[in-house]
Amino acid sequence: MYIIGGTASKTVAEDLSKSLKAPIAETISKRFPDNEFYFRIVDDVKDEHVIIVQTTYPDNNIIELFIIQNAVEEAKAKEISIVIPYFGYARQDTKFKDGEPISAKAMANLISLNADRVITVDPHKEHILDFFSTSAHSCTAVPELAKYLKNKKIDMILAPDKGALNRAKEAAKIMKCDFDYMEKTRIDGETIEIKPKNLDAVDKNVAIIDDIISTGGTMAKSIVELKKYGAKNVYVACTHGLFAGEAVKKLTTAGCTEIISTDTIVGQFSKVKVASCLKSFFI
Repeated sequence: MYIIGGTASKTVAEDLSKSLKAPIAETISKRFPDNEFYFRIVDDVKDEHVIIVQTTYPDNNIIELFIIQNAVEEAKAKEISIVIPYFGYARQDTKFKDGEPISAKAMANLISLNADRVITVDPHKEHILDFFSTSAHSCTAVPELAKYLKNKKIDMILAPDKGALNRAKEAAKIMKCDFDYMEKTRIDGETIEIKPKNLDAVDKNVAIIDDIISTGGTMAKSIVELKKYGAKNVYVACTHGLFAGEAVKKLTTAGCTEIISTDTIVGQFSKVKVASCLKSFFI
């Protein structure tokens, strides 16, 4: 067994290598002056099981994954497993308007071409696994996030909406604290009201947990409301920290005590590792 880490997921690949006691394949990669990606496998991986680890966000990392997959296929590996810590385009999982693509399905079809199985972490919706034409599975980073938050003396864990309640429930079970969700009401096409659902947040340490933080708007509104209701500290935690635009500024301005994400997308808030939830697929 060999592991190949794409440039977006070196830390996850290295952690997985250590936990599985499987070597990282020696490779050469670079960008040409026109920014096209070059890749070469130095080790002989013929007849080996090769695990490719690569987040498919932003777009250049999708192309990188395709190139690595082809290199492994051309090297005549016996089995190819694809680990996608964060699956880009997963949120476009249906046609919202006529004429739109199902982007998650398009990406899944292409990834499946040179893959015997695919594993991803906390997909936005589980049904996107059905888009792959090869064996596809998911695992969750919620237990690892909960372990990190447990040290913060959290009194209550919240989901930002009812749809994410199971995530909060799972974390609360590990942390042995209360859980609930924020009520989200759409006032009109552009206005959403967010408020606690019959919660007593006075002088409490509260954590809000979700799968993705992108623009940070929903989380920021939730923090403001919790502060109004008397919360002492408000932590925000997610598996996939996109933090697009001024997301971090929104969260800090709203009064966030700490921002926590995993290393599915490596950044300054990547305080939790996901390799442990991936390990079981390869034992």
